[in-house]
Amino acid sequence: MFKTLLKHVKNYSLPSILTPVCMILEVIFETIIPMCMGLMVTYGIEGNDNTGDMDYILKMGGIMVILVIGALVSGILGAVFGSVASCGLAKNLRKDMYENIQSFSFSNIDKFSTAGLITRLTTDVTNIQNAYQMLLRMAFRAPVSMIFALFMSYLVNVKIANIYLIATIFLSIGLAIIMLNARKYFSKVFEKYDDLNETIQENVNAIRVVKAFVREDYESEELKKAAGNIYKMFVKAENVVIWNSPLMQFTMYVTMIFISWFGAHLVVSTELEVGELLTLFTYCMNILGNLMMFSFVFVMLTLSAASGKRIAEVLNEDSELKDPENPVYEVKDGSVQFKNVCFTYKKGSGKNVLNNINLDIKSGETIGIIGGTGSAKSSLISLINRLYDVTEGELKVGGVNVKDYSMESLRNQVSVVLQKNILFSGSIYDNLRWGNPDATDEECREACNLACADDFIESFPDGYNTRIEQGGTNVSGGQKQRICIARALLKKPKIIIFDDSTSAVDTATDARIRKSLKEAIPGTTKFIIAQRISSVQDADRIIVMEEGEVNGFGTHEELLANNEIYKDVYESQTGANADFDEMKGGAI
Repeated sequence: MFKTLLKHVKNYSLPSILTPVCMILEVIFETIIPMCMGLMVTYGIEGNDNTGDMDYILKMGGIMVILVIGALVSGILGAVFGSVASCGLAKNLRKDMYENIQSFSFSNIDKFSTAGLITRLTTDVTNIQNAYQMLLRMAFRAPVSMIFALFMSYLVNVKIANIYLIATIFLSIGLAIIMLNARKYFSKVFEKYDDLNETIQENVNAIRVVKAFVREDYESEELKKAAGNIYKMFVKAENVVIWNSPLMQFTMYVTMIFISWFGAHLVVSTELEVGELLTLFTYCMNILGNLMMFSFVFVMLTLSAASGKRIAEVLNEDSELKDPENPVYEVKDGSVQFKNVCFTYKKGSGKNVLNNINLDIKSGETIGIIGGTGSAKSSLISLINRLYDVTEGELKVGGVNVKDYSMESLRNQVSVVLQKNILFSGSIYDNLRWGNPDATDEECREACNLACADDFIESFPDGYNTRIEQGGTNVSGGQKQRICIARALLKKPKIIIFDDSTSAVDTATDARIRKSLKEAIPGTTKFIIAQRISSVQDADRIIVMEEGEVNGFGTHEELLANNEIYKDVYESQTGANADFDEMKGGAI
């Protein structure tokens, strides 16, 4: 984990090195100051038969001023370099995590919840940023300061210094016990953060449903539970960590009592000067204070260890889909062949979603797909642009196995229009150019004309420059679908897939769109998943899916004559008791 995270320091190595250097310089300056103070008392104030030596006092005072300025400058530089290094690490982690997520296959994404990924990119990275800054500054400063202070203490008086050493060992053991007990709670708390983010995300995305069913109170209660779980876990952790302060205070005061007791005896017996005793008291506060500071570093590291592990999981996750060593970059045509294809979402589960699929589709054909809920219609078309890899068998596009293509080249030639369409914040032009960043205004208008979207777009006051709100909330479902169809057409693909993408438009508009596409892009292979028979009956051939298998494959007329499922669906939609929402034979 640590190796994975440190690799992302990258171009911030120099400030990462300069930070501890500055902190060590600060420690050196601060450690010398008490020694100068003791010398000033011993030889400046008490010297010359207690008459004092003003020249010596001024000399040591000047040295102490220089040391204070040196410590101040070093501390400021350490803070600046530490901030640059930690913020740079956070930036690199977020960037590299996001880029790795973009390379994930759908099966990789399925391992992490959306809320979990958001938590890792935000809260977890922030924890690592804070921990890294504290590590560079305090984790170097505290132990070095303790070692220097102990060393200087031994130079002043060995007997008193042994008290420091015993106190340091005692406090270290106590703090280690506290941290080990707190760690188990900190490691669990981020799972609760995932639950909280998931609740918030679900509520915000479905806010219209929540309001329509007047479920605000219920959702508020769910959020309260999720927030309460985080509260309880943090309270448990803090109830352990809170013992830091009492243990520190106890050790500090006991140590000071012992120093006062033994120090006073040593002063009386003339084994120790008053100035030296003052110096030892200063080193006492220095040693114990830095040990306390080091305990806070442990708290932060314990908290961030769970975050680091979660971040490393994302960074180390390798996409199950990779380009071959010598990929094919050109897709010849839109022909598609399924040869004994089987597919499962979870390898080793023993349960296939698709079983023994054999299809031969010519370039330029229009293929309709119908089937019951859970019949694996969407799973079938997800293999074409290699969102998933087949488990068994072979899938070819343009006569080449999809695994032999560069994924970018393959996906650029396969456009997909989903049922749940997504539009992004920006103008309609911006959204259309997702299909082709270099598309001209004329090409955008032409695509919208084919998708029957031009009429409503031109009715907007700003036309194609109309701003789309986040998620496309300011356009209707049918309008959103038609913009997404136009966006897909701008790619000018060899294959275009409509996954129930006209469900929100009326039958007349649906027919106009199909007619336009048939005339405008005759060479493009079109797959149409639909609920309505009217959307697929004019297709060249139609696939009937049932429980992950091809139940029928043929023209509308052939299936009416030979396929019971298709016949039942047709009659349910076109007969005397037609009901688009009621599908017989398990089909939709």
